[in-house]
Amino acid sequence: MSARDSGNGRKQGTREGVVTAAVTRLRDMIVAQPPETQIGSLPNLAKELGVGIVTVQQAARVLEHEGFLRVRRGPGGGYYGTRPDAEGLSRAISGFLAMRHSAHPEAIDIITLLDCELMAAAASATDRALKQQLGALAETIDQRNTARERGAFDQGMLDILYLMVDRPLMELLSRVAVHHYADYPRGPVYGGAEGRQRWKRERRAIISAIIDGDVERARFEAQRRRSEIMRRLDVKA
Repeated sequence: MSARDSGNGRKQGTREGVVTAAVTRLRDMIVAQPPETQIGSLPNLAKELGVGIVTVQQAARVLEHEGFLRVRRGPGGGYYGTRPDAEGLSRAISGFLAMRHSAHPEAIDIITLLDCELMAAAASATDRALKQQLGALAETIDQRNTARERGAFDQGMLDILYLMVDRPLMELLSRVAVHHYADYPRGPVYGGAEGRQRWKRERRAIISAIIDGDVERARFEAQRRRSEIMRRLDVKA
């Protein structure tokens, strides 16, 4: 039987293996080229990968979902390589955990532990312009009274912090944490008037330490926030 997509009696495991291999090879082709580069048409890719058109289509759907590929139709159409961003990946991971009813406290436990190191690393940064941006953002804390407004603030804060600290994996995990704080199924971590005020106090304390360049205080404030979050999640569990 041919390795191409012509076998009706192919076992499911083997079929999945062919698609998985095609996904890997296609992803490697995409990463080897600059973003938005056309990697080929459907027939050409099938020929280059040594698989059938159906397999390429299945692999393309996987990579499109992952954010590595975009399909353009019409004149100049074809498959174009892209790059997933941290925000899209974090939403996908959060959705994956939700679908499997994963224990949010466990995920947040791991993520907030890394978050403590992020805050400390940001405090050691020396870019004054970015610290000024962070200070300007902090001036809007009193205006953040809804979960949506607080989520937007946290996203903006992360955007600044990751200009200050180049740690891509930590960035991804921290963005996942933001979605988990908002979507925790047993109730928000920062619910009610008390939660709103606690959120504001925590953000002010952490940002103040970062702007002052106080690494140990930034780590301490982040660890204190983490302890409070985990305590509340344990109560809700």
